[in-house]
Amino acid sequence: MGTRTVRAATRELLRELGLTTIFGNPGTTEIPFLTGWPDDFTYVLGLQEAGVVAMADGYSQASRQPVLVNLHSAGGVGHALGHVFTAYRNRTPLIILAGQQLRSLLPDEPYLGAVEATNFPKPYVKWSCEPARAEDVPAAIAHAYHVATQAPQGPVFVSVPADDWDAETGKPTPQRPRIPGYGPDPDAIQDLANALDASERPAIVAGAAVDHDGAVPDLVALAERLGAGVWVAPMSGRCSFPEDHPLFLGFLQPERILAARTLAGHDLVLVAGAPAFLYHVYRGEAEDALPPLYLLSDDEQVLARAAEGTGIRTTLKLGIRALAEHVSAGDRVAPKPLVRPEKPAMTTPITAEYAYATLSEVLPGNGIVVEETPSHRNILHDYLPITSTDTGFLTGTSGTLGYSLPAAIGAAMARPDRKVVAVLGDGSSMYCVQALWTAARQNVPVTFVILDNAQYAAVRILGQTADGAKLPGTGLGGIDFAALATGMGVHAVTVTEGAALAPALTAAFNDSRPTLVHVHVDPNPTALY
Repeated sequence: MGTRTVRAATRELLRELGLTTIFGNPGTTEIPFLTGWPDDFTYVLGLQEAGVVAMADGYSQASRQPVLVNLHSAGGVGHALGHVFTAYRNRTPLIILAGQQLRSLLPDEPYLGAVEATNFPKPYVKWSCEPARAEDVPAAIAHAYHVATQAPQGPVFVSVPADDWDAETGKPTPQRPRIPGYGPDPDAIQDLANALDASERPAIVAGAAVDHDGAVPDLVALAERLGAGVWVAPMSGRCSFPEDHPLFLGFLQPERILAARTLAGHDLVLVAGAPAFLYHVYRGEAEDALPPLYLLSDDEQVLARAAEGTGIRTTLKLGIRALAEHVSAGDRVAPKPLVRPEKPAMTTPITAEYAYATLSEVLPGNGIVVEETPSHRNILHDYLPITSTDTGFLTGTSGTLGYSLPAAIGAAMARPDRKVVAVLGDGSSMYCVQALWTAARQNVPVTFVILDNAQYAAVRILGQTADGAKLPGTGLGGIDFAALATGMGVHAVTVTEGAALAPALTAAFNDSRPTLVHVHVDPNPTALY
């Protein structure tokens, strides 16, 4: 093979890996990578790097494919780090390709140079590299791809000096298929099957990794075979069990006492694809002991951190299928099905309960809900059941605000066959609001529903719960989201009366343009958990 530029060799590699849709915000150190852009590549431009990473995250999760992200040296990577952290918690296989100053300038710490570039995004990338030689750039990207796409998946980082792209290389980059999932230890699975067969009141706690691995149908079949009720793990970022199924029991709260109290009626709990457990607040140690726990996870860190229970390392689809082959069909009495609250009355101001119940009535059946309303998360669970078993629900597992508005754009680009709705708080929306420009530029039919209670209500409520008084920095208000959206090319309407909500949402779902619905809601939510 003759010589060619590193740029040409890398583009061949990206084609072979299917990484031709690239999300980015470029700077001068990226010019050599971008010059002569191929016609068969798509560059999705975002106006700020945090939104770029979140858009790529939503695209990757909805498509179930890795995605390349192009960022600018240290400053751009720094802007993006909040959502690199989110991508790490979301287990999203992003290959982050960042520019670096010319190699010849690096000894003098130049303008736009990234000092210790590979350390900057740690520990929230699985692997980080700046190749020692220009000719090693394609091999580094191939290595990054295989690390990112191995379970547990996650972001990786490659820093490339600007002059590397024009260097010549004759070095081929051998291609290998993605590393497949792996099964559990047979003896461990048999022990778990024996314990389940002996159990009288088993439960399953479903985590995000079940949907991430496309194993929701397998978990449904296992639950039905066992006659076991299914809870959702605290703060789960995806829907891993259909919420209209008769075995669905609801959501565990991210607090020890409440989680233990909820599970106290079971004599065995299988935790599939989640930590045991993720908590947000501490109100003391639980008086109720947790039942015997068994954990299926592909993440060795999750298994190592578990304070209780028996861990079995496996990717979720293979682990659940192996377990289903060994357990006996149960003749247990089915648990009582979950009873949801009735739709509340229409009031002014609109309550979050009414808003979510109305959204549930008009949302298309295969819709994707991308959520970021921290003060209303339990209300969403009560009034907006997620029934789609294929990426029907996405949210930022890290809790870093600003994720869901741009992530919804990426999800809609990846799945044009489905309607995507982003349900957002007013505070959350402002972190990456400039992503609306990309929605208009790409003309993706996303519906952005902003529930505006004029405050950082989650901070206020938790502060009051902890006896905090006179907390500063929680009041918002006065933001005209319709004007912001219109200024960036997105159609928008404002809703203040309950009677106008369903027509506004229906019109938005039927519109082929991106649309923002600004809903003024009751500013007095009183509880999170």
